[in-house]
Amino acid sequence: MIKRALLLKEKSRERKKSGLFVLEGIRELQLALRGGIVLETFFYCPEIIRQEILDSLGLHQFSALKKIEVSREVYQKLAHRETTEGIFAIGKSKTHTLDQLIFKRKRPLILIAQAPEKPGNIGALLRTADAADLDAVIIADPKTDLYNPNIIRSSVGCVFTTPIALGSSAQIIRFLQENQIAIYGAALSASKHYVEVDFKCACAIVLGTEATGLSPEWLEKSDQNIIIPMLGEIDSMNVSVSAAILIFEAKRQRDFS
Repeated sequence: MIKRALLLKEKSRERKKSGLFVLEGIRELQLALRGGIVLETFFYCPEIIRQEILDSLGLHQFSALKKIEVSREVYQKLAHRETTEGIFAIGKSKTHTLDQLIFKRKRPLILIAQAPEKPGNIGALLRTADAADLDAVIIADPKTDLYNPNIIRSSVGCVFTTPIALGSSAQIIRFLQENQIAIYGAALSASKHYVEVDFKCACAIVLGTEATGLSPEWLEKSDQNIIIPMLGEIDSMNVSVSAAILIFEAKRQRDFS
């Protein structure tokens, strides 16, 4: 069981093949349970975590859950983080298709990231989406396994509580058009200043990578390109910073509409 957990921690192929992933930490576990994640196995180290904290997690309600006590030495092999809390679990991955998305608002606000590769950026995008209470995050042409331990860690568990869908750019563009959701692509050319754009309608803010930006496919289908003016020497910012600026401008407009 320990060997299997280590494989799931280290190998994306193993996670995809088995439909399982690993997580650690109290907050991450709580958010996973809140987000409907089903746990298969739970490891705990009594040398690190107190019994009253274990009891507060409410794991006794899961009769089929395998609970395994491990030593500090074994736990440190399992743990992904240097500072950790003595709990580590194997959970069952969810599917994230476009047709599963249910919007809680008539005019949804969506964040789309095209081909993000860095787990830290994906995690930061999910934290921003959670902070802004977005209707969904959609990842187009995904390059990175959504249940990568680094995404779980950098999102601080928001990967479990944020509505997320994955798909190709073509599938997502078709989905947006069918649902009459405006496409606002972050781009340098033919763009409006982001404060001049009306975010009060049902819309999707679409960002590409810092290196290449949005693909021609997105630029061609964009209803309006938007830009954050750069006042220094560089022409772009970290994608998660750009997303936060655009998302909270949209929230500002909606709050005062």
